[in-house]
Amino acid sequence: MDGVAAIRSYIDRIVTGDGKCKGMKVMLLDASTTQIVSSVYSQTEVLSKEIYLVARLDDQSNPKLVTNGGDGDGDSATAAAAAAAAAANNAKSSHLKAVVFCRPTEVNIGLLVRELARPRFAEYHIFLSGILTSALLRLLAESDALERVKQVQEFYGDFLAMNEDLLTLQCRHTLAMTVAAGTSWAANHVHLYDRNLQGLQSMLLALKRQPSAIRFARHSPSAEQLAKDVHDNISADQIFHFRKRSNLLLLILDRRDDPVTPLLSQWTYQAMVHEMLGLNNHRVILKGAPNVTKDLEEVVLSANQDEFFKENRHKNFGQLGEAIQKLLQDYQSQQHLHNPNNLNTIEEMQSFMERFPELRSQSHNVSKHVAIMGELARLVDVCSLMDVSQFEQELACADNDHHSNHLRELLDKLASPVIKIPDKLRLGLLYALRYETLGNLHRVRSAMTKGGVPPDMLDLMDSILRYGGSQQRAPGLFETDNQNIMSKMTRSLMTSVQGVSNVYSQHVPLLMQTLQNGIAKGKLKPELYPFVPGSVSKSSNRNSSASSSPDTIVPDEVLIFMVGGVTYEEATKVSEFNELPGQTMRVILGGSTVHNSTSFLEELKAL
Repeated sequence: MDGVAAIRSYIDRIVTGDGKCKGMKVMLLDASTTQIVSSVYSQTEVLSKEIYLVARLDDQSNPKLVTNGGDGDGDSATAAAAAAAAAANNAKSSHLKAVVFCRPTEVNIGLLVRELARPRFAEYHIFLSGILTSALLRLLAESDALERVKQVQEFYGDFLAMNEDLLTLQCRHTLAMTVAAGTSWAANHVHLYDRNLQGLQSMLLALKRQPSAIRFARHSPSAEQLAKDVHDNISADQIFHFRKRSNLLLLILDRRDDPVTPLLSQWTYQAMVHEMLGLNNHRVILKGAPNVTKDLEEVVLSANQDEFFKENRHKNFGQLGEAIQKLLQDYQSQQHLHNPNNLNTIEEMQSFMERFPELRSQSHNVSKHVAIMGELARLVDVCSLMDVSQFEQELACADNDHHSNHLRELLDKLASPVIKIPDKLRLGLLYALRYETLGNLHRVRSAMTKGGVPPDMLDLMDSILRYGGSQQRAPGLFETDNQNIMSKMTRSLMTSVQGVSNVYSQHVPLLMQTLQNGIAKGKLKPELYPFVPGSVSKSSNRNSSASSSPDTIVPDEVLIFMVGGVTYEEATKVSEFNELPGQTMRVILGGSTVHNSTSFLEELKAL
């Protein structure tokens, strides 16, 4: 199972019209599919596929290139395509063909109906990222009076593949959806729920997997409803029934069972960038950072286009520094070998010119990573993040016996002028989650006020307890929730997997305890993670005796979907789990969105 390969295989077929649209063409996308395409294709790659220009479906007047720039090259091609856009628009019926990739929503079908009423292109090859209802298909057919539509297909790429084993819908504001589930307020979030349902179904269809069992977090009405609706749709539609049966467990979890992980500082490359700089659709904004040149103010950080990032995205801060130092040394040695001053023959000059684009691209890549690393190091120092992170880990992992020490240190940090306001807020919220029943929250709130935390941020303490307090979440988040020594063993194991045993990597997300101690050992408790009735297929028993209980069977593959969103820390842990020596179980993590502490707290404000 590989999410990136699944999406890329769809896009490879779409850019050629599935083999039926040859020659120069236009690509029309909506807001969602623009992100999906740019997550696996660079701008240069798209233009190399005979795509004349890429335009938004909802921009009928002046199409512009919207595809994600990937490697800094292709500027002349971009300019040429942009110039061609005007010519394409001036003619009511261009000689160009169009491939359309969009979500099968009423809005998008309406835009296609408008497009077909006054077609700008000779042919339309339409690809939809999900299941199209018969009513919308009929409307589309009736609107094609000039018979410009040559094909309509469903390609189930309705999600973003951030990593090979990390899938996301980039669907925000789902914390409120999970809280409202099962109440009269749920109707206000139907559009978000439908997006999560459609996205999860698309993941299964793109991976070509029919679950052999579906389980959900019992404490979550949202997870339960999603699990049951997925099962009902699979049972009702033969499209989910693949010839090759799989032993796949679909497990649906809820973010509110672990509100701690999104609040913690991060120390691996991909997670650090997302937490401290923001990683949105593989783009990082460095504008305003000291000593950053203009060409590095906005850079792309994608494993599909950057081999160094692919190899080091899960490395910790120390390992990353060593890797970037080696990258810089390798580049300097290459630069010395190809120094123009050392060229003495025509052959050497020709060789230099042939390699010049590669050397320029390598130079940009080195400069990019050095700039990002420099800014991360600066922020770590300015925000005293090592000191803050060490205390965060203590709050998240230490025993309750340390409460008095934790309270004393928290009050010291809240009074410190060195600690930044957002970090004081996170520390206060972590303390509230850990010690909400011990009666010191008023004292902490008062100290946060004196430390400069504004009133609207203080309200988040009540919000996070309403969302993920001890009465709202499932047991097991903190070791003292069930006095279970297994969480300590899991933490020790996963820390050793990282190869780093230090105070900054003690925390193990609840997700990994569920995976490591439950699923991988066939010990996932049915009272905490029940099966959807009727979802267990006979194929799930093929590696076990006929008398085996379904909850004791270890699956070959696992798709974990977390409503409310996941984090890059959890993605890193899943990736490390997949890379364990002798590991035969493959895990893919999916979620409504990928949170950092900023996005998580923004959604909490809406509760």
